[in-house]
Order: sequence, then C-alpha cells, then structure tokens
Amino acid sequence: MSQIQSFTATLRSSISQQILGKEAVIDKVLAALLCGGHVLLNDIPGTGKTTLARTLAKSMDAVFHRIQFTPDLLPSDLIGVSIPDPKTGAFQFQKGSVFTQILLADEINRATPRTQSALLECMEERQVTADGVTYPLEEPFFVIATQNPVEMQGTFPLPEAQLDRFLLCLSLGYPDREQELALLARTVLPETKPVVTAKQLLNARAELRQVTASAPIREYVADLAQASREHDRVQLGLSTRGMLALLEVSRAMAAIHGRSFVTPDDVKEIAVDCMAHRMPVRGGAWDESGIASREIVRELLETVPVPKESSWN
Repeated sequence: MSQIQSFTATLRSSISQQILGKEAVIDKVLAALLCGGHVLLNDIPGTGKTTLARTLAKSMDAVFHRIQFTPDLLPSDLIGVSIPDPKTGAFQFQKGSVFTQILLADEINRATPRTQSALLECMEERQVTADGVTYPLEEPFFVIATQNPVEMQGTFPLPEAQLDRFLLCLSLGYPDREQELALLARTVLPETKPVVTAKQLLNARAELRQVTASAPIREYVADLAQASREHDRVQLGLSTRGMLALLEVSRAMAAIHGRSFVTPDDVKEIAVDCMAHRMPVRGGAWDESGIASREIVRELLETVPVPKESSWN
C-alpha cells in the first residue's frame, strides 16, 4: 500500500496547512477520492467547506470549477447547451461547468430538483448526454457538494436517489480553541502548490484493488445493511449501492492505514458517514441535519455482531 499511503500523506499534509485540525475528515475525503466517489459536506457556513475543495484541487494540480446553486440555475448551466454557429448555422455544443475534474456544487439544495437531477448522470456514469450525443467526463471527476442544515427556507431537499449518489456525507464542524488561536495568529496564508498529479491518483486507485475483504467482513457489511432495512425507525434502509459503497470505502480506509485487508474497525470508522444520509427516518420530514439517522447507525454498529479477528485476513 506504499503508493496509497504516500499519495494520501502528501495530500493530507498540503490540505492540513489550510484546514487545521481536521485530519480525520480529510482522510475520509481522500478515501472517497480513491474510490472514485463523491462527498456531501453538510455543515453551517464558514467552516471551511469551500476552502477544503479549493485546496484539494490546487494540491492535485486539477481543473476546478465552483458553481453557486440558486433557484434560477438551469440544467444547461451545468451540462452545457447547443448554440448555432453564426457563420454556418450548425449547432455546436458548448460545454458547461461539469466538464472539470473537481467540482464544488455550493449550496446544492438551493437549486430546483430539475437542476439537481442534471448531476445524476455525471456523478454515476461520468458522462453527459445532450442532444442525443454522449460526452465523457475527464478522469478524475470528483464532486464536493455543500448544503447548510440550518437555513432551510427557499431550499429543495435532495431526494433519496440524489443522496445515494454521494459516497460520504461529512461535517467539518468548528475547530477547537487551540486551532482557532492558531488561525487568529496567522498573518499570511500559506500558498497551496501542486504536490500530486492525476496519474498518481490513478496509480493509487489501481493499488486499491489489491485490498481484500474476507468473507466474514463481507457478511458483516451485509448484516449492517439488512439491519438498517429492518429497523423500526428507518423509512428506507441502506440500498444495494450503499452497501457496495460501504465495503469499497472501508477498503480505502484500510489502505490509508497501511493494511492490505479490511477489518471491522475500518467499517465502523466510516459507516456513519457512508450510511446515515441514505437512511431517512420515519415519522416526519427529512432529517436535514442527519442527527437521527447517524444515531441509528451508531446503534446498529453496537448491535450487529462483529466477526472474530482470526477471520479478518
């Protein structure tokens, strides 16, 4: 796992110069990046969501686009539109903002469902279809979306199908006192320069395929998924896509920790962030903060039997 550890350590060090004291969250973002998944940052304004996305893009020497989602944003603003050439009259496709490598979808829940759905094909198939023509997106293609769980007026909550496209739902939260004092003491922000390349990422992804998950570990993941579907407070349990995502991101966490096999601790470390946003609770409106769903996942982690250590590898 040398390539993965080297890749993530270098990126973590670069990002941590801007985002202080959030190494655990950064590692989870990097795990999603290794898996080719996408991340939803569900947090209040001013906690560093945009800074995290920008710093990641600059550290990777990747093309970065930021889109401010608003109610008047159209799908064509995202994927592009065909316009006539003034000389020939022939229609030519003008690519939209999704044609990038790292995309920040800022306040994604402020756009209408029609615009939100324009991202579904991009996030899942890594392509855009317009006027019957399919345009592949450049690899790596990584979406970081943000939403504010406090100000819900004038927003359009993401439907379950859209939430299921996000590998992880994370929150940066406030820094502790020492970190805030360090931020206040800064006079000049450190400049972020490219430290890794897209090719290194693709090599790390290739190495990730070598990480194994034993049959008991796979059964443990399946048991967590089944338990979520049978829980009396859960309206919609973990999907098959979500179950596969949980195993894949657990493999990434194992590789980041330097192991070539998955342990139950890898699954537990990432389960809440991978499962909760896919599990709407019963008896009311969607839990935008995700607190109830996250509590349920923690409960499942306490009740579902863990495989014995002798069966991990």
